[in-house]
Amino acid sequence: MSLQVSRRLGPADGVTLINAVVGFVAGVVAFTDPRLAARLVLLAAIVDALDGIIARSAGNSDVGPLLDSITDIVSFGTTPGLFVYGIVRLEYGALDDLSPLVLAVALLVPAGFAAFSILRTAFYEVYVGEGEDRPGIPNALAAVILAAAYLSGLVPVPVLLGATVVLSVLMVAPVRYPKLAVRDAFALGVIQALAILVPSAFHGVFPIALLVAAMAYLTLGPVYYWGPSNGSVDNAP
Repeated sequence: MSLQVSRRLGPADGVTLINAVVGFVAGVVAFTDPRLAARLVLLAAIVDALDGIIARSAGNSDVGPLLDSITDIVSFGTTPGLFVYGIVRLEYGALDDLSPLVLAVALLVPAGFAAFSILRTAFYEVYVGEGEDRPGIPNALAAVILAAAYLSGLVPVPVLLGATVVLSVLMVAPVRYPKLAVRDAFALGVIQALAILVPSAFHGVFPIALLVAAMAYLTLGPVYYWGPSNGSVDNAP
C-alpha cells in the first residue's frame, strides 16, 4: 500500500510543512540565540497565515487540517516553550547553576505553555466546528506576544515568565476572539515582517509596535474589535 504523498498533498500543505521546519529550527537555536529564535517564531506565524490564504484560494487537502494542527503544536506550542527556557538559561545560567525554585520555574512554565497549546489544539479538533465561535487566544498569537516582548527589550525575564503562564491559561479561557479582517492582518503582517528583518532599527520600534498591537487585540479584541467586514484571516487554532 502506498501513502500517495505527492497526490494527496496540496500547495497549502507544502507551506504548512515549511512552517514546521521554521518552528523546529527556532526550537534548536533557542538554547544559543533566543533573539534569532524569536524572529523565527514570528516568521512561522507569517507562514501559518500564508498557508491559510493558499488553502482558501487553491483548496485544502483531506490531510491539510490535521497537518496544520500538528504544525501549530510544534511552532506555537513546543518551540515557544523551548524559547522561554532558552531565555531563562541565558539569564540565569545552565541547569546545574540554578536553585531548585528557579529550576522548577524554568522547566514547568515552558512545559505548561506547550501542554496548554496541545490541549487547545486537541479540543478544537474534537469539539469546535469550522463556523463556530472560537474561544481562547490562538496559540500563534500567544507565541507572537512572547517573541515580540523579548525582541522589544522592554520585558524583564521574570515578567516574561509570568506572561507565559497567563497566556497559557488564556489559550483555553472562555473568551471569544474574532478573526482578524484581511486589512488588519495585512497591516500586522507588515509590522511583523519588519520586526523579523530589522528588529533593532530605530531603537527596536518594530518589535515594540508589534507587541503593542498584539496586546491591544489580546485585551480589547473580544469587546471592541469590529470584526471582518471584507474577509478574514483564520489564525486558529
